Order: sequence, then C-alpha cells, then structure tokens
Amino acid sequence: MTTMRAGLTGWPITQSLSPVIHGAWIGAACLDATYQPFPAIDESAFDAVIARGRQGEFLGLNVTAPFKERALQIADTATPVATRAGSANVLLFENGQVRADSVDGEGLLMALAGQAPLLHLAGAPVVVVGAGGAARAAVSALVDSGAEVAILNRTVSRAEALAGTLGARMAKPGDLERAAVVINAISGPSDLDVSQLADHAVVMDMGYRPRITPLLSRARDRGLTVVDGLGMLIGQARPSFRAFFGHDPAPINIRRVALAVLGEDG
Repeated sequence: MTTMRAGLTGWPITQSLSPVIHGAWIGAACLDATYQPFPAIDESAFDAVIARGRQGEFLGLNVTAPFKERALQIADTATPVATRAGSANVLLFENGQVRADSVDGEGLLMALAGQAPLLHLAGAPVVVVGAGGAARAAVSALVDSGAEVAILNRTVSRAEALAGTLGARMAKPGDLERAAVVINAISGPSDLDVSQLADHAVVMDMGYRPRITPLLSRARDRGLTVVDGLGMLIGQARPSFRAFFGHDPAPINIRRVALAVLGEDG
C-alpha cells in the first residue's frame, strides 16, 4: 500500500495546528497517511510546491496566507465555490492536474453555528474586516447565507473589488454600531473599538494563536458573544480531510486535542 500524503503550504506555517488536527484523525483511523507542512516563503517557492504536487508527490494541499488567491490562479479547474470566492484553500492533484476548492466559508459557518447558536444570518447585518483570501471566502459564504455584508478594509480598492464581485458593499459610518456580527479576517492584532458595537453583537476573529485574541478579549469583557478562529480551522479541516484521504474524520474530540497543544483544557 502506498502512503497517502497531503499537507499545508503558505507562510508562515510553523505555528499552524493543521498538522496536529489531521495527524490526530489519521492516527485515530489507523490510516497509512501523512499530513505535513511545506513552507513557501514567496510565490516562486509556492509554485515549486505545486509543481511537486503535479508530479504526484502528494494528493492535496491546504493553502494558507498569502497564497489563497494564487492557488486559484494556478489551478486547472476549480469548484464553483472557489471560483465565486476568488480564492482557494484546498488544492487536489491528479494526473498532473490541479483542482481548486474553497472550504474556508464552510468552516466559518460551522464556527458561527457552534459558538453562536442563537445567531441567524439570514438578513443579518455583518461587517467583515479585511479583503484577502480568507475574507473573500467568508464574504461569499455569508452572502450566500442571506446576510447583508459590508466590507471594511484599509485598501479601499480591494474592498470595492471584493464587494462588487460578491454582492456585498463597502462599509459606511454606522455599520459597526448596527452589526449583528463583526468578523476580523486580517492577520495580526485588530484595533477595532468594541465599545461602539451593539450589546447583541457577535465578534469573531479568524486568528487562533492565541485562541482568545486581544479583540476577542475586549469583546468578551464587554459581555459580547465571541467566536474563535480555532472553530473555523477545525470546520474547514473536516472537508479537507475527506477530499485528501477519502475518509470522514474519526469521531474524536478534535477541539480538545487542539486546545491541549495550545495549553488549554478541553
């Protein structure tokens, strides 16, 4: 039997929990498989990793920042979800061909459903902060769920392009105060002032190291419902695992496994 190989590429990825999550599922299912990091410090390095996949070295890759948009560009085919989102975080290799998919949006919706179960997205005003690859997938999924999405981003042209493509709009004064959900989709700390948010607002941060980011800490101190990025990471890992290995993830408490690595109790 040939070992099934998959992994993660992007930069930086040394702190990613994806190898831990997939490794735990592989071990629990006793699969002859591996999931390992393939660091790509720049676009040429990323393209070199993809070339290895085309040569049959592995079945598929998760793609993280800053190459999610590039991942879609280099693919030979793409799912409608990835095409609509304009980015991909899953690449599958077969017979030298690359197929792109995007499951970030699916992961985001799973995180919101799990940690903010009273939230109803249909008709809800949502503000997404950021306009990168993860933001694109998030906006696409939220719009498809019926939310009214406004995009807040320092680079206005990127936000305008994203809004126009996906049926969202640019954020305007008053959107944060009215938002039912605010999602931080930029890497690094956010300076968002949570004091202006409504008392019923849900605040999500896609970051998970630390799991409770400074933004989530400020929101929690205000008594707001918070959703961490670990939920999204696990949510997108499940369909990725099925795509790579042809098996559903083992029914183990994977969140507890990840929290242990973060030094937290499950």
